[in-house]
Amino acid sequence: MDWRQILMPPETTVLNALQVIDSGAVQIALVVDENQKLLGTVTDGDIRRGILAGYPLDVSVKKVMNSSPVVAKADQSSEAIAEQMQALELLQLPVVNESGKVIAVRFLKDILKKTQSNNLVVLMAGGFGTRLKPLTNDCPKPMLHVGGKPILHGIVERFASHGFTKFVISVHYKAQQITEYFGNGARFGVDISYIHEKEALGTAGALKLLPEIPKEPFFVMNGDLITSVNFKQLLAFHNQQAAEATMCVQPYDFKIPFGVVNVEENSIQRVEEKPLKSFLVNAGIYVLDPCTLECLENRTRLEMPDFFNILIDQGSKAAAFAIHEKWLDIGRPEDFVKASHAFSAVI
Repeated sequence: MDWRQILMPPETTVLNALQVIDSGAVQIALVVDENQKLLGTVTDGDIRRGILAGYPLDVSVKKVMNSSPVVAKADQSSEAIAEQMQALELLQLPVVNESGKVIAVRFLKDILKKTQSNNLVVLMAGGFGTRLKPLTNDCPKPMLHVGGKPILHGIVERFASHGFTKFVISVHYKAQQITEYFGNGARFGVDISYIHEKEALGTAGALKLLPEIPKEPFFVMNGDLITSVNFKQLLAFHNQQAAEATMCVQPYDFKIPFGVVNVEENSIQRVEEKPLKSFLVNAGIYVLDPCTLECLENRTRLEMPDFFNILIDQGSKAAAFAIHEKWLDIGRPEDFVKASHAFSAVI
């Protein structure tokens, strides 16, 4: 559809606007001036609210339009626009230039369709969240709300915004809450299936339950993370490195609260007062080649760090993808509080 068909002047009646919305099948009309500068947007919901407010259908659309609509900028990438739309639960978004002129309309379904990839995403959501009790007494940790939605909801949306729409979610603790919320993924524009751990198998051990071996490199991610990692860049890095396994690593600084004494043969060589030590820690996001699953045979419970050590010991290449983006592991109550304040914009 030519998006110009949903443009209209502010003098248009509400009835005509309704006809444009219905005929365009995109659930929105754009009100513009003679220079095509955006003045507002009109949806079916706006019109219904106008009717409830007492406006007849022959009044100007200016009476019911949203005069402060959300817009995308001309220099925004498709990924950024998709993330913006998903965060605000929008199906379409007008794109404007610096002067506010409408230059395009982007539709979420079109963006996701163009960027869609076949790589599987496996999300680990079966843990008990023991350290977060009592928050997790009646709710699995990935379903705790941050920024108005479950953590796992934000993860699914972010992968989908990068074109990854095939998901398997591993569930165990209070699995029904997760399966009922996400269903088959249709309302998120993705395909979701589930593997059910009868007993906790660990982040790597659960992969034995996959119904079939993926044909391409696939993602594995903990379901309790909030991050703005670019998953397309991660996959490209994995392929460029020709690695069998890639782990995202996050810089972590730790200040030792004491003076550290370096001793050799009973002689003090140096005293460092409260030194700052820097490490790279496991960020809980991985890309694996299908061949790595062979290492899971004859193993029961297995965590991902041990799985990587097994791969390394047998000569497989394991790459490290250093992330600089926002990242937080929701492991403790203070992490949850921090996420609620600082990371709501990410998801």
